[in-house]
Amino acid sequence: MELKVYSDKHEVAEQFSAYLVDKLGTGKTFHVALSGGSTPKIVFDVLAENFSDKVDWSKVHFYWGDERCVPPTDDESNYKMTVGHLFSKIEVPKENIHRVLGEKDPETGAMRYANLLEINLDRVEDVPQFDLVILGMGDDGHTASIFPHQIDLWNAEDHCVVATHPESGQKRVSINGKVINSAKEVAFLVTGASKAEKVKAVVEKTEGSEVYPATLVDPKSGNLVWFLDKDAAADLNPSPS
Repeated sequence: MELKVYSDKHEVAEQFSAYLVDKLGTGKTFHVALSGGSTPKIVFDVLAENFSDKVDWSKVHFYWGDERCVPPTDDESNYKMTVGHLFSKIEVPKENIHRVLGEKDPETGAMRYANLLEINLDRVEDVPQFDLVILGMGDDGHTASIFPHQIDLWNAEDHCVVATHPESGQKRVSINGKVINSAKEVAFLVTGASKAEKVKAVVEKTEGSEVYPATLVDPKSGNLVWFLDKDAAADLNPSPS
């Protein structure tokens, strides 16, 4: 595990963008699972503004680690956010964008997406392997859309699962823990003081932290990087400089 701590979420976004572009610069086809949320939104803005003409986007295939079961025109759609902040501003072939069909029946959408991953990605021990999975973490310690009250979905047999938000009841399609931990690299993007308590619990594996799905992120490759701002890292002991 590698911890990278920056002054604020804008610096996190800038540094993560540079890290990602370095990964994309090999010239090989690259399969990445995106995350939703406020920090990825800034990352997409940085990528569009600073790197639109510095990456061969035809080599990059985009997926989502999770998606809300809403139409692609809905403001809650991770896909819609990514289109607005990135895809509309770069030259990326439409066939390289592999969205979850959130407007479909959730179970059907999850099954379809699992099949898509199995077809498009190399597999390791029958599990689809991304080059990079980008994750966020909620104030409750959830990641992707695996929530504490449904932590058993982490090891589900199906590569994509239907999750239920604990408060709104909204259905979501999410990759499971096996897919996350089979990735060649996993990167957490976590910012804000509201995340500090769970960052400490997950990173330091404090007593009781096993109830948080984010603690289960442990890629077989050993390549796990946390991009944090100072607020999110504030409770770590000793606090990284």
